[in-house]
Amino acid sequence: MTRTPALMLLGTGSDVGKSLVVAGLCRAFTRRGLRVAPFKPQNMSNNAAVTRDGGEIGRAQALQAKACGLAPHTDMNPVLLKPQSETGAQVVVQGKVWGSARGAEYQAIKGQLMPAVLESYDRISATVDLMVVEGAGSASELNLRTGDIANWGFARAAQIPTVLVGDIDRGGVIANIIGTHRLISADDRAILRGFLINKFRGDTSLFASGSTLICRETGLRDLGIVPFFPAARDLPAEDVLALDQTRVASAGSATRVKIAVLRLGRISNFDDFDPLAAEPEVDLVFVQAGETIPADADLVIVPGSKATLADLAFVRAQGWDIDIAAHVRRGKPVLGICGGYQMLGRHVADPDGIEGPPAKATGLGLLDVETVMKGPKTLVEIRGTDCAWDQDVAGYEMHMGVTTPVGEGVRPMLRLGGQDDGAVQGVVQGCYLHGLFNEDGFRAAFLRALDPALQSALAFDQRVESTLDDLAKHFETHLDLDEFFALAQAG
Repeated sequence: MTRTPALMLLGTGSDVGKSLVVAGLCRAFTRRGLRVAPFKPQNMSNNAAVTRDGGEIGRAQALQAKACGLAPHTDMNPVLLKPQSETGAQVVVQGKVWGSARGAEYQAIKGQLMPAVLESYDRISATVDLMVVEGAGSASELNLRTGDIANWGFARAAQIPTVLVGDIDRGGVIANIIGTHRLISADDRAILRGFLINKFRGDTSLFASGSTLICRETGLRDLGIVPFFPAARDLPAEDVLALDQTRVASAGSATRVKIAVLRLGRISNFDDFDPLAAEPEVDLVFVQAGETIPADADLVIVPGSKATLADLAFVRAQGWDIDIAAHVRRGKPVLGICGGYQMLGRHVADPDGIEGPPAKATGLGLLDVETVMKGPKTLVEIRGTDCAWDQDVAGYEMHMGVTTPVGEGVRPMLRLGGQDDGAVQGVVQGCYLHGLFNEDGFRAAFLRALDPALQSALAFDQRVESTLDDLAKHFETHLDLDEFFALAQAG
């Protein structure tokens, strides 16, 4: 089979902007008329997306697929690690749960997953003109090199040329690039073609001597400098570290609604709230551990979780259960999504130990529903309407467990695929639908219920598409994309 042109972006560290660079290159080359696909052999994230072939992949790869004009597919991210504790993670292979492993266990078995990774890569690369591949974390973690499937191990197995991405915004980029070059083996170094400086603020000409120094010390090709792209904030974030950054309302606008989202210890799919954060008249805040839920919040959201029972205990440890109860007594609404929906019920039981040791816990008791954790895992894209305003809703369900009413006091929140979904009881409601706020009509109606004077004019999906186009133009302006494609062709 003729080799498909491909280029792999490796990072000098985590959060250097690899995902954004891949998305930008994907959209830029797609705009040039090429058939492009993203690929990440191994990802670690609890922000995942459901694919049309019935699996799940990292949220970043779903965004990159969107940049290519493609539907997300499990082959774009064949290994996904979803942390469930400080030391262990659920392992998803080609979209399906493969098992769970602690850190040391996974390091011992990860090499066994290389055939599946290469199978996915070969399958998807056969359908396009260009593959843009993203590495994971730091490319210089020598302690993880044995059996590697995420960075050099995959690049060499698939015979893909690589480029180092360094983040100048955090400092130390010269040492990071030169140090990575010197630490890696001669065989890994042989497929390294150049370096890229990302997130530069100010006059890029000031770094000319720095680029010259890197070239002299490494012999690598200088592939350019990408200035900081502020609009990146308008694209879905994958790394939970993004939630540690303070979010404020849009400058120059008077906020009408304050929404507080609990920053759970194992929060998942927090991009559910990006459309709310993008609303000019909404002040969306993530309540951090140790903080109280703001008394002036108009809505409290309990988000999804990768470990519902553990995060239910976490909620109580922060005293948030008391804050939520007080919020409800004031007649203010609470919304739970997925794991958050499960927590709002009477009980959550895990008799088979799906999330950890078998256990059962009393829920927050705000909805007359009960949840039993059991398989198979629900992974489905779905559409429907809400029961309050009959607005269209669309998104995906991604959860273990079945939630059932245990009284007559609840009514459904949504109608999905012809079936009732979720629960509403007084000012408290919950459902399993991720992406609930992506549909503009529903979001506008939901926000008007919080404040009738709030008139939403945001077209969220159009905003994401426009940002991806602007990102592509940014790359066209500051990089020589012909050079990148030539490297991909040459191998």
